[in-house]
Amino acid sequence: MDVGQAIIEGTEEVFSTMLMVELETGKPIEGEGGEVESNLTSMLGLGKDIKGMLAVHCPASVAKDITGTFLGMEVTELDDDVKDAIGEIANMVAGSLKIFFQEHDLSIELAIPTTIVGKSFHTAGMSGATRVAVPFTMNGATFLVELKYVDAT
Repeated sequence: MDVGQAIIEGTEEVFSTMLMVELETGKPIEGEGGEVESNLTSMLGLGKDIKGMLAVHCPASVAKDITGTFLGMEVTELDDDVKDAIGEIANMVAGSLKIFFQEHDLSIELAIPTTIVGKSFHTAGMSGATRVAVPFTMNGATFLVELKYVDAT
């Protein structure tokens, strides 16, 4: 089961179909590492057979660029539109992972996305969880899609 490839395919599909954008994709990173300076993170919980969270970590410039492309307008600040847009991107990527896990006979449920804006935060918990992070580049700036999970079956 190649979770890193599933993250890549899901993220690329969301960006190509919803934003008409082709991303540059980095190599999946398992375990620690793969941090990106983030001013905005949208995450949602996963439950049932796979417990964990999917997060999209963006520098402010990338979050505004994604939102502007998504909404077809110029975005100049990290406002509610940006929070909602990145939350929806996280939700769509998580939806593609839900399908991926179903193909491996694992059922997951998705929570509603939560968005955090700030410069100094980190997530903790989920001792023993597997972590897979994939860096993506859009218009020369990098963001990270991260999945932390425990197989609960």
